[in-house]
Amino acid sequence: MDILEQVHSQKVYFCTDEALANAQVECLEVLYDFNQTRPSEYDKRQSIMKDLFATVGENCYIEPPLRANWGINTHIGNNVYANFNLTLVDDTHIYIGDSVMIGPNVTIATAGHPIDPDLRRDVAQFNIPVTIGNNVWLGAHVVVLPGVTIGENTVIGAGSIVTKDIPANVVAVGNPCRVLRPITEHDKEYYYKNRRINE
Repeated sequence: MDILEQVHSQKVYFCTDEALANAQVECLEVLYDFNQTRPSEYDKRQSIMKDLFATVGENCYIEPPLRANWGINTHIGNNVYANFNLTLVDDTHIYIGDSVMIGPNVTIATAGHPIDPDLRRDVAQFNIPVTIGNNVWLGAHVVVLPGVTIGENTVIGAGSIVTKDIPANVVAVGNPCRVLRPITEHDKEYYYKNRRINE
């Protein structure tokens, strides 16, 4: 198994390959260009995003600064908005659906390291894909850990650490993140606590 197969195998491998390190520098160079764009350079940002990511849909906006390990392992749908300081630890695939909203300071991580200190000393790592469904909202400072799938329409509350799969159509919060309640008809009438829509 070559190093790229190891990276995407979901098994432990060792991060000592010089070619991998060189490829990562290429990503960082592209990210540098993205993060140095002026606020008015929307078209330039769109062009850089198409070079950076595996796929990126229409009408996507990512507010700099953006951080990514690879870029080429991230797949972004249509109408995605990401606020400041999105970090994509995309050592393997991250799938972000359509109409996803990402708050400031969110981290989506596919990479982890074994608990055993001897393995960590030898730079052991594993990578497991993350999937974010359509219409998901990740609140500010959310962290999504390796292997997690978040179902469509779900809201993840600010500051949550998502350690396991979260189903569709729920509000989930906390550390570790747990389902708080389903999304209901009540949410069509009230937008925040007791504040009624169109009142």
